[in-house]
Amino acid sequence: MKILVTGGLGFIGSHTVVELINDGHEVVIIDNLCNSKLSVLDNIEKITGVRPKFYQYNLLNIDDVRKVFAENEIEGVIHFAGLKAVAESVHKPIEYYENNLFSTINLLKCMREYNIYNIVFSSSACVYGQPKENPIDETFPSNNATNPYGRTKCFIEDILKDCYTADNRYNIIILRYFNPVGAHASGLIGEDPNGIPNNLMPIIMRVAEGKFDKLHIYGNDYDTVDGTCVRDFIHVVDLARGHVKAIEKVTTPGVHIYNLGTGKGTSVLELVNAFNKVNGNLVKFDFADRRDGDVPENYAKTDKAKKELGWKATHGIDDMCKDSWNFSKSKK
Repeated sequence: MKILVTGGLGFIGSHTVVELINDGHEVVIIDNLCNSKLSVLDNIEKITGVRPKFYQYNLLNIDDVRKVFAENEIEGVIHFAGLKAVAESVHKPIEYYENNLFSTINLLKCMREYNIYNIVFSSSACVYGQPKENPIDETFPSNNATNPYGRTKCFIEDILKDCYTADNRYNIIILRYFNPVGAHASGLIGEDPNGIPNNLMPIIMRVAEGKFDKLHIYGNDYDTVDGTCVRDFIHVVDLARGHVKAIEKVTTPGVHIYNLGTGKGTSVLELVNAFNKVNGNLVKFDFADRRDGDVPENYAKTDKAKKELGWKATHGIDDMCKDSWNFSKSKK
């Protein structure tokens, strides 16, 4: 299948591109490089032996998006591109709504113009908000995001559902995943955001590298195992393989929603301690006030993905910590 991957040089996108190529698919990438690097394209080629076709375009420019569809016989789309920092979205809601919603609408317009109806959307567990219980399954209320980033995911999910209601030719898979960490075992690609990182593992890396003095853990008074937030951390390669499973199933009509996670909650403090255990005591930390938009605990129920996609996570926390540090060391 010839697959368009938006945001294909980003953290999750690049790993998915590798897994798609390894599985025999042809890949076309759109990425505006606002939170990724062109060197990732070289590293994808080093890993796979294939250099995907790449367009440095912004999805907000619909004329550029049309060019990609006009020049390639796209059969399916995996849509990652979007701004994604929870805390930043609280302070920049307009930018998040404008970028994430308009870019998706432009993409869907172009898909319709070129009669392409297969799409896998990269959603988030943010849509569940603060659940009443854990683990979270796909039937839980999903319009409860506590921050603008999460609400853009809710809105896009609704847009996709409305597209199918209007036209039953759409084959849509929505993947709600939890907290991706880790890196490719080669050490060539991993999470390497531009500027000051927002996600936990890149900050841990900065501390381990000596670039930051310490890690600030936001909140140690939640009603959790150790007072810190509990998340379902999933290895990015497992997540990428979930997208491959999804795009290979996306010809099934309808809107299909799956959680991608390990099914196990791990606290932020447990993750930091695991990193120090696996890689040496490299990360100093302290506790800070709670962060806007965070929920105390969420982790996935993944039975549906296992049953219908034939997918499950195979990497543990130690693998995630080891591979993350291996990537960080490989950059030097």
